[in-house]
Amino acid sequence: MGLISNGTTIFDAGALDSGIATGAMTHIKTLTASSSGTLSFVHGASSVVLDGTYKEYIFFFNNIHPASNDIFFTFQGSIDSGSNYNISMTTTYFDVYNAENDSGRDLRYLTGLDQANATSFQPIAAACTNGNDESSSGTLHLFEPSSTTFVKHYISRIEVTESAYSKDNYSSGYFNTTSAINAVQFKFASGNIDSGTISLYGIN
Repeated sequence: MGLISNGTTIFDAGALDSGIATGAMTHIKTLTASSSGTLSFVHGASSVVLDGTYKEYIFFFNNIHPASNDIFFTFQGSIDSGSNYNISMTTTYFDVYNAENDSGRDLRYLTGLDQANATSFQPIAAACTNGNDESSSGTLHLFEPSSTTFVKHYISRIEVTESAYSKDNYSSGYFNTTSAINAVQFKFASGNIDSGTISLYGIN
């Protein structure tokens, strides 16, 4: 039995009709850290696309490992191709954690990690530790950065292995600008990104 909406067949015999657009995820660029102070995605540089080509962009973080211990992983945007990373942001931040030995767990809103129309780099992963077996992985979605009408929304979710804890970090908010964002930079609050990759994808 098929599914029909407004005269258009959506599903037929359990399969999506071939005429229905499904969208696509397109790999744009992967940056690999090696004792790197920052990793930056700048539109037009090194084959990076960060413009109106896609409505949504996703950054994938894979095993991001800090050189320093107990440090924030942060990001900011730029409207001048990376000359400055200081856009006003309004953000939220919370996490969920559980101890490896099951001794403690909690859900917390962390007021010290949000911003109220401020221009600092925004933490997206807290208390990242540098043990040999510790790293952070997750995603950040940036919506329509090329818009010159609306502010620019983002949401992120990153899992952090912190000593003997698993922490699920959530942040969201918006860049308070109607100028197009054409560059995004990631860095730790201090020290280098020892290793790991960040991959950028565009969503049709």
